[in-house]
Amino acid sequence: MKKRLSRLAAALLAAALLAGCGGSSAANSTAATYDMNLSQEAAVAEGGGESSLMPEDVSTGENAQQKIIYRADMTLESTDFDTARDALLAAVEDTGSWMEYSHLSGTAEDRDRYANYTVRVPVEHYQDFLTQAGQAGSMLSLNESAENVTSTYIDMEARISSLENQRDRLNELAAKAETTADLLEIESQLSDVQYQLESYTQQLRNLDGQVTYSTVDVTLREVSSLTPTGVTFPQRLADAFAGGWNGFLLFIQGLILALVYLWPLLLIAVVAFVIIRMLVRRHRKNHPLPPKGSRPAPAQYTAPAPTQSEEDSSKPKYL
Repeated sequence: MKKRLSRLAAALLAAALLAGCGGSSAANSTAATYDMNLSQEAAVAEGGGESSLMPEDVSTGENAQQKIIYRADMTLESTDFDTARDALLAAVEDTGSWMEYSHLSGTAEDRDRYANYTVRVPVEHYQDFLTQAGQAGSMLSLNESAENVTSTYIDMEARISSLENQRDRLNELAAKAETTADLLEIESQLSDVQYQLESYTQQLRNLDGQVTYSTVDVTLREVSSLTPTGVTFPQRLADAFAGGWNGFLLFIQGLILALVYLWPLLLIAVVAFVIIRMLVRRHRKNHPLPPKGSRPAPAQYTAPAPTQSEEDSSKPKYL
């Protein structure tokens, strides 16, 4: 009996290994057919964004059988940050989405607020969210990607089914074990099978969550003037003039604020200038320069007369 149980357990383990290898090879052979990873920068339309990757109806026909993970990255700007942010939050609520990440920086006084959001959107409302969120502000860019994970999903389901069958067979063998050694060996194999089963089950849940809820990253920036988007030269020229004037006003405001911030240094500089000027005037008053005509003439250099020894040494000597 002991040998028969050992043989059955060994045969069961070998079958599990063969099934796992077969499922892995099948997944690899079909990966090139089903897996795709599309990435593009979608055309930005006025009044909102529209998905260029998701089909119109994902719940019918072959689309319902596919397991596709949709991701999007949207960049918006607005001169009214509070209104744009409220519109984004309303889009999250209206589509049954939920906020996974939120970050806000900047101040309303400086008009430099910056917000980052990561939104998990139900796949059936993915297009609706892009359209509604795109209307919250002026859209600068919209990037989308789609990854077909159907083969991976099917492979994980097959592995889980195989492991569940192995668990049931090992439980039957454990019930028939006659010795403690046989029971310990079967329980060891059962523990390994249970660990693999839980691991694949968790991976399948994570994959199913990514398929069910698409991920959309939204960036919202506060600006004093919108980025020119005119398609004609007069419109672009008008936007450029408006942007230049707004930039000049911002420069003047910044200069005034800088002077206000530095008023203690400016006050010290003015006081120091007045004191130095007073000292210079007092020095000139106490030490006036003489008139130009009364200045003494510069002394002329006169060479000294030669001495007697020098005169003798300069005379020629005759033998």
